[in-house]
Amino acid sequence: MTFPFRQALESGAALFFDGGLGTMLQARGLPPGESPEAFSLARPDVLAGIHAEYLASGSDVITTNTFGGTHYKLPPGLDCFDFNRRMAEIAKSAAAAAGRPAFVAGSIGPTGKFLRPLGDLGFEELVEAFRVQIRGLMAGGADLLLAETQFDLAEARAAVVAARLEGNLPIGVSMTFENGTSLTGSTPEIFAATFANMGVDFIGTNCSAGPAEMADTVTRLLAASPLPVMAQPNAGLPELVDGETVFRLTPEPFAQAAGRFGAQGARLLGGCCGTTPEHIRNLRAVSGTERPACAVARQGQITLTSRSGLVTLGGDAPLRIIGERINPTGKKQLSAELAAGEFTTALRFADEQVAAGAALLDINVGAPMVDEVALLPELVSRVAARHATPLALDSPNSLAVEAALKAYPGSPLVNSITGEAGHMEKMGPICRDFGAPFILLPLKGKKLPETAAERIAVIEALLQQMEKLRVPRRLAAVDVLVLTVSSNALAARECLDVIRYCNETLRLPTVAGLSNISFGLPARELVNSAFLSMGMGAGLAGCIANPGSGRIREAVASGNLLLGKDPAATAFIEGYSAWTPGSGKTGAGEPGAGGKDGSGAARSGAEKAALSLEDAVILGRKDEILALVEAELNQGTDPFSLVGDRLIPAIGEVGKRYERKEYFLPQLIRSAETMQTAFAKLKPLLEKDSRAGQKPVVVMATVEGDIHDIGKNIVNLMLGNHGFDVVDLGKDVPASAIVHAAKERGADIVGLSALMTTTMVRMKDTVDQLAQAGMDIPVMVGGAVVTPAFAEAIGAVYSGDAVDAVRVAKELMTGE
Repeated sequence: MTFPFRQALESGAALFFDGGLGTMLQARGLPPGESPEAFSLARPDVLAGIHAEYLASGSDVITTNTFGGTHYKLPPGLDCFDFNRRMAEIAKSAAAAAGRPAFVAGSIGPTGKFLRPLGDLGFEELVEAFRVQIRGLMAGGADLLLAETQFDLAEARAAVVAARLEGNLPIGVSMTFENGTSLTGSTPEIFAATFANMGVDFIGTNCSAGPAEMADTVTRLLAASPLPVMAQPNAGLPELVDGETVFRLTPEPFAQAAGRFGAQGARLLGGCCGTTPEHIRNLRAVSGTERPACAVARQGQITLTSRSGLVTLGGDAPLRIIGERINPTGKKQLSAELAAGEFTTALRFADEQVAAGAALLDINVGAPMVDEVALLPELVSRVAARHATPLALDSPNSLAVEAALKAYPGSPLVNSITGEAGHMEKMGPICRDFGAPFILLPLKGKKLPETAAERIAVIEALLQQMEKLRVPRRLAAVDVLVLTVSSNALAARECLDVIRYCNETLRLPTVAGLSNISFGLPARELVNSAFLSMGMGAGLAGCIANPGSGRIREAVASGNLLLGKDPAATAFIEGYSAWTPGSGKTGAGEPGAGGKDGSGAARSGAEKAALSLEDAVILGRKDEILALVEAELNQGTDPFSLVGDRLIPAIGEVGKRYERKEYFLPQLIRSAETMQTAFAKLKPLLEKDSRAGQKPVVVMATVEGDIHDIGKNIVNLMLGNHGFDVVDLGKDVPASAIVHAAKERGADIVGLSALMTTTMVRMKDTVDQLAQAGMDIPVMVGGAVVTPAFAEAIGAVYSGDAVDAVRVAKELMTGE
């Protein structure tokens, strides 16, 4: 089926989206605190009028009023399918009346929930919710889908998967960033790579920033993305003026600033909160129709991502070590634990390999008596929560791989797809739809292909199958199938020929299972490292090996240096300035080792030595903290000392790492939950002690009309860990209920959260009602749209995030 929007996008023409919808609805009569969804159903004429104004201003694409259109956000009584269908119909009618080609984008906003393990929502549950919304949008005539204002890779992936299950409608994904990362720690580069792998039609960024604050993010997206890029900034940052939220950036300066994104190469331009039809009219007037070409995807290179890590394989990238140790073959203890559903050894192997320098971790659970479909996603989830290092899913079982892809928040490597009958037909579409790069393994039939020509024939047959299944070549790498040189003297030479052919003719990156070459020989590391160096010279992109081998690490570091993949020898000098023969000494910055140039994972000494109580909190080892607490108590350690002298400083260190952008929201949550687990064990002992005093009480709520509570819940967790008694009133809470609870519970602080510009003004209602009740209680406010100036304007104190909330709360209690 031909989609006109896709044709317009592929033509290279500049396309203009509309601007803010929520703020326009406010300006056209949306009462404070009323649901924009319910208002639009009751007053379709108002919504249709706004669409018409944007079309008249030059918008090529108008967006449906379905940002909160899943059942998680819709007001009670509204049917998800019917609501989305109706909103799309209203927009489609407006587009049809425009008198020129115009498109309707079905808006898909975030649900306000986290997928496991950060939250309690399952991937399939979220996909199904999005599918209902998308079915309604398609029934109403939407021309494309736009998953916008996304803050987490995992949820945005679920929206794309849902869209693919419902059809082939064009889809774009737009993420919001602050200070260079999303809420859960993804950079623009990680975002761009993940959704390029998924094959969406365009990517972009919107909301939370004006053109000036968004400039760096747009520049980075344009440099990283082979897909068209969209930019939709706010009309500056929100301010409170006479009780109303105001965006001060007027149409002309907005257009001049946002128009520069078009000159840089952004193909799709529009506005977000606070922008009006006049902003779009001016933006179109100052923006030319010519656009520089998108960044070109490099041939011979694939990109793997986790939620906060990115690794390239092939092309100009350094050779990467893929850690092989999480594989039960020949490992009795690991096999026994996996059969019992335990992960102690597997997680230890993950820790050790990341510390040793693995750029990727291969995860294999194929042991006797193991249900791979259940166990692979569970282990993948555990390792992904522990490390930013991207993973390789090692299983021939397509159902297990699919289950693991649902549990993984990024683009992992699938290891592997063979030439066996039916294997490509099962695995290829799964990798295509989930955007998972994969390894082609040239095995077909019972006979091993010993010559390069035999392997190349299988590889080319697999590529032909991929083409028929619409599986893109950009996702493929090749395992060159290393055979042992002890039984075939030409085994190494045949492998090198395959590497060169894939690199020079097929333009596909290659990997090798390194240890196979030396099987049955003495001094195996000598043989392995020599073969690795020869493979690097032929163009090998990655090796599946034990990163704990000093000799292998030395060969990788030296090879990358000599092949010009370590500019200015920076990583080699950092890793080997103190090297002595046989020492195997490396540094955290070694290319291919993760760390600075690899996964982005932080490797601390705590991962190399026995775990302490502090380490468990800092590293978020929730499963291990109870044993450590019990060991301390058994040794007679004072519970108050454990909390005050050890646990509190440890969670404080987590906060410092978060502020330094060394940690992101997933690590913060894991550490906070680990701390909470320790507190639950110690709480009865603390309460029995006469030293236990009354805790300061904080009443927390998301204000009336706002149903977002992720940020508030994280603040609750952090405050509880720092000795506050948190009273959580939930979301969509009227000011009168907040004041009543504050009086009833004797609150020392009131904390308020809002994520939308339409609801942030409700914070002032609470401040005013507290004053009217004669309650001199400090109010702490925060949320994506809240600024320090806004907080000051309503007589409250600003908190930037969960870590900052702890600092602010402590200062309010001490008066400092």
